[in-house]
Amino acid sequence: MKNRKQTGRQAVKIRNAGFGDVAAIYALLKEHPREVLPRATSDIVQNIDRFLVAEIKGRIVGTASWQILPEIGRAAHHSVEIKSVTVSKDFQRHGIGGILVKAMIAHVKKYRPSQIVVLTFSPDYFRKFGFREVPKETLMHKLYMGCINCTKYDSPFTCPEVAMTLIVASGVNKI
Repeated sequence: MKNRKQTGRQAVKIRNAGFGDVAAIYALLKEHPREVLPRATSDIVQNIDRFLVAEIKGRIVGTASWQILPEIGRAAHHSVEIKSVTVSKDFQRHGIGGILVKAMIAHVKKYRPSQIVVLTFSPDYFRKFGFREVPKETLMHKLYMGCINCTKYDSPFTCPEVAMTLIVASGVNKI
């Protein structure tokens, strides 16, 4: 995936991440400890095929990743989570995050999930892309996968992140 967009005066290239981007992705995630959960370098390496990066003049200035959420029982309503969305502090408020989120939505839609999920501290931001708030209880598979091991909060239900979904089955909420 290669995509070029102008933001301000600089061209932003959105592309699939490669192994050479691991250190930059790790640094971006560490730059935002309140907004984004940390990820070990080994986790980034193992999931490098699930990352997109935003690049300006050869510098990685943003990233986003995705994962398939498991279902209990017969899998009928597949969910994909978009996570680790971050933009370098030096490049925020230039539209790079929006370019990344749109590119990631387009990327995961190829797999035809029923819904795309985000847990976010910025629900107003994700509403712009068609996401709607849902009770965390409707995403128990997500809570079991990631939130249950979170060291930031006592419980997924005390965490201030907002659960949101974008329904993509049957062409609903197209961007």
